[in-house]
Amino acid sequence: MLDFYSNYIISSFDRVTATSGARLTDDTISHDRITRFLNDETSSRNLWQHVKRIVRDIQSPDGVIIVDDTIIAKPHMDENEIVCWHYDHQNGKYVKGMNLISFLYESNAVHLPVSYAIIEKTELYTDDSTGCQKRRSSISKNKYFQRLLRTCRRNNLPFRYVLSDVWYASAENMNFVRRTLKRHFVMPLKSNRKVALSKAHKRVKNYVTVETLDYTNSSLRTIYLEEVEFPLLLVKQVFTNEDGSEGILYLVTSDTTLTYEKIIALYQKRWSIECYHKALKQQCGVGRSPARTMRTQSTHIHCSMCAFVKLELLSKITSVSHEGLKLNLHIHAIKTSFKYLQSLQPFNWATKPIFA
Repeated sequence: MLDFYSNYIISSFDRVTATSGARLTDDTISHDRITRFLNDETSSRNLWQHVKRIVRDIQSPDGVIIVDDTIIAKPHMDENEIVCWHYDHQNGKYVKGMNLISFLYESNAVHLPVSYAIIEKTELYTDDSTGCQKRRSSISKNKYFQRLLRTCRRNNLPFRYVLSDVWYASAENMNFVRRTLKRHFVMPLKSNRKVALSKAHKRVKNYVTVETLDYTNSSLRTIYLEEVEFPLLLVKQVFTNEDGSEGILYLVTSDTTLTYEKIIALYQKRWSIECYHKALKQQCGVGRSPARTMRTQSTHIHCSMCAFVKLELLSKITSVSHEGLKLNLHIHAIKTSFKYLQSLQPFNWATKPIFA
């Protein structure tokens, strides 16, 4: 059923429902059977069992784990513990939907989701400023970050670096990656993050903000953060945005042997998780299910991630992008529809009367 449902997700261009799935098979797979499948419990452990064999084929000690989360918008869905309001940092506003944290493993140019969590806001509280009742999670995103990384280690997943965006660049997470896991990280810092330029400065709490430091092109600075005992390398990357404006990125790594070029190249790999999120939403229909219970919604997300695994492998085999594969399916569907329509018209519309 997982194989069927994930194929159905990839093949579909509209809402993904049990009814249309059954019609796709001429009811050889019934609506009730699909519904029962969606009510099965799924978890990150099931995803690992699904991708484990593939990961073992492409894994390497220099593998990279990329961590990020995305919001799957569900503006018209009834609210529950996973469909609720989440702050969207990209757009600077609260969005109603599901918040998915993914761990994407990159090795030998293949990208596979190996662990995930759907944020559950199980606690209700009253906002003192507005008097409105709101939801919050009993587990912070930092705890999810650490819990899922522990899972990756238990699964004997070989990796050297952890990449994340600025929202996971806490001292707690840095210490966890370096001290507990014995791995390295490359993470961005906010421009107002305070750093010390030496151990002596750190001891007397002589901190300055990152944005006030002097830089030269391709320069590396050794810095120290509060609550992080080991030294970090800091680099400043200046880039041009799509709208022509200038952007600045401050990156730190625990691997003090890296060069400026290697740090930049490593962090550029983080962009692949943005492509993964885009594929989940546009090619793998993660938000196109009308499922209304927490379990069916969670199972559909799990199946969409499995659908991405199929798309990623097909992309590597055929050298066609995720978008290209979906477009080819669309074109094939239109050709089939056109051919069927022609078979229903055994006469020339222009010359023969429709009604005698």
